[in-house]
Amino acid sequence: MLQVQQLHQYYGGSHILRGLSFDAKIGEVTCLLGRNGVGKTTLLKCLMGLIPAKEGKVEWEGKAITGYKPHQRVQAGIAYVPQGREIFPRLTVEENLLMGLSRFPAGQAKTVPAFIYELFPVLLEMKHRRGGDLSGGQQQQLAIGRALASQPRLLILDEPTEGIQPSVIKEIGVVIKKLAERGDMAILLVEQFYDFAAELADQYLVMSRGEIIQQGRGETMEADGVRGLVAI
Repeated sequence: MLQVQQLHQYYGGSHILRGLSFDAKIGEVTCLLGRNGVGKTTLLKCLMGLIPAKEGKVEWEGKAITGYKPHQRVQAGIAYVPQGREIFPRLTVEENLLMGLSRFPAGQAKTVPAFIYELFPVLLEMKHRRGGDLSGGQQQQLAIGRALASQPRLLILDEPTEGIQPSVIKEIGVVIKKLAERGDMAILLVEQFYDFAAELADQYLVMSRGEIIQQGRGETMEADGVRGLVAI
């Protein structure tokens, strides 16, 4: 389980994260919703060690990782799909996926795990194409596949539906459901698309001005008025 306790972050004189606390459990999809500029991506970068937390504590599977560097968090079983995907455009699809195996010894990092191609058949069809030649939706699937190649116990997704056509959004939703149903992974999904989040969430969190202002179970999102809190 991921446990975040009283996390604070500042940019210059601005207080960006204001004492955030929440849990994300193995076998569940935790959806974090909020409008632009409330600090969602800053939170994720803190969770990955890309920005050091100024105050507070992050624990993963009972171990304090607040001081861990990003590569140490990957080694601990955490994978991050950033907003904007950040694939390697000049590498092939297969080469991009192999990059996700970097946490394993060289002998175990030579072949893309079959389950990735099973989850995303389009990546198998295009494995010899350069990543930069894929559509935006295919690049998003590649970014998720690369993260999954590290066989994480915690998968963090930053707005995976942004700029993606509806058919691919649906495919990504199916994959997230399959991953959650396996029961061996915690998924933290940051999303602005309310309907996508509502369909997947076991737990929801609503963020505003650097704070969690409301949380609850996914099945009560509509009754709890979450749509009105995150509508632009």
